[in-house]
Amino acid sequence: MPSALIEKLLFSVVFIFTLNTGAHAALPHRVIEGQSLPSLAPVVEATSPAVVNIATYSVQRRYSSPLLQSPFFRHFFEIPEHFDERRQVQSAGSGVIVDAKSGYILTNHHVLGGSEDIEVTLQDGRKFSATLIGSDKKVDIALLQIEADDLKALNFADSDTLKVGDIVLAIGNPFGLSQTVTSGIVSALGRNGLGIQGFEDFIQTDASINPGNSGGALIDLRGHLVGINSAIIAPAGGNVGIGFAIPTNVARAIMQQLIDYGEVKRGGIGARFQDLTPELADAFALSTFQGALVAQVEPGSAADAAGLKTGDIVTRANGRPITSAADMHHRIGLSPLGQRLALTVIRQGEALDIEVEIRAIPIPTARGDTLSPYLSGSLLQDVMPPDQEASIGVMVTELDANGAAAQLGLEVGDVIFGINRSRIRSIAELEAYLAARTPQVLRLRRGYEDLVLYVR
Repeated sequence: MPSALIEKLLFSVVFIFTLNTGAHAALPHRVIEGQSLPSLAPVVEATSPAVVNIATYSVQRRYSSPLLQSPFFRHFFEIPEHFDERRQVQSAGSGVIVDAKSGYILTNHHVLGGSEDIEVTLQDGRKFSATLIGSDKKVDIALLQIEADDLKALNFADSDTLKVGDIVLAIGNPFGLSQTVTSGIVSALGRNGLGIQGFEDFIQTDASINPGNSGGALIDLRGHLVGINSAIIAPAGGNVGIGFAIPTNVARAIMQQLIDYGEVKRGGIGARFQDLTPELADAFALSTFQGALVAQVEPGSAADAAGLKTGDIVTRANGRPITSAADMHHRIGLSPLGQRLALTVIRQGEALDIEVEIRAIPIPTARGDTLSPYLSGSLLQDVMPPDQEASIGVMVTELDANGAAAQLGLEVGDVIFGINRSRIRSIAELEAYLAARTPQVLRLRRGYEDLVLYVR
């Protein structure tokens, strides 16, 4: 049977079903050959001008051999410091105009790839150079601004009102193609623990999202923006019907901080959490296995002031179920400074309501020369505030080109996560290790690569 005929038969079945159930009243319509038929075309026509193509241009340095990355190797063989290969790299993604008057465009942090040479192309073909207002890697949101007239912006929806099963459309520019629309439903809400971003609260959808769709719009049938398309699970390299979008309520909160401060200011409550296992649930005589167990409360912290106690079990935060310690960390990390979290906790079998404020927590830093002569000329910082989640390493944030750390081969942005055979998660662990032992090997992450530097 020809595929066109199959599609017509399927559409007829769907149309008859919607007529019989009355669901057609909720769908957009357009007139085809004198008949009013369900169609998403009116929604697409109204919203697609607000979705833009984003192209970034950057020059990347690439050594032809990994050995050339070592300053010691280049010095030994008298290879000039400037001996490298440079290439211009172009990447593409999507963005969504959310404020026509100000020219604000939301996209993903990873779409920009660290480039500030950003070109935005509108649906009508106009091209503009964009200014980066700010970017947040942990939530994968960036805010751009262009100066242009006659822009079309999408209205924000309240993403907290979404339900599993709601119909959604994804609009973007996959694989470098011009604007493309796919449809699906909301498959799940509040997805986290995927390891895709620092803080996760994804809308999962089966609307096809492919490379290049990142930063594009996820919209509802009213044409309102419910999410910013961000990631996919693609074990075979292509779309398998599992895509993720950042809810608009999260994106709007990040956007406002980027407008106000140019960055996202996060804090914590001064408590550490662990998962509520079935064994712990039995020990506490609980009927639920879901929640976050308060393992520690820092004296004088916001959690302490609010009355949170060690042994409390947090089951809800601002009305949303808490399923694990990671879920609680995400709720804290996605909450702006000054916001109050309404927690439902179980204490000795009784449910209590506690409000706790998100407060600023300084990120530990240290000058490298106070830790080791090999690290002199560097400024180090914990990758994550320890109140939010366990630090995963120590980042090099500043570097003196003439210092020992630079001569060793360290670069700004490197994350030291190991020395010799020991795991290093924070400055405190780094300091304790170096006070007792001499470093021979530094294990670090640079971009997406794990490297080893030998200390000589």
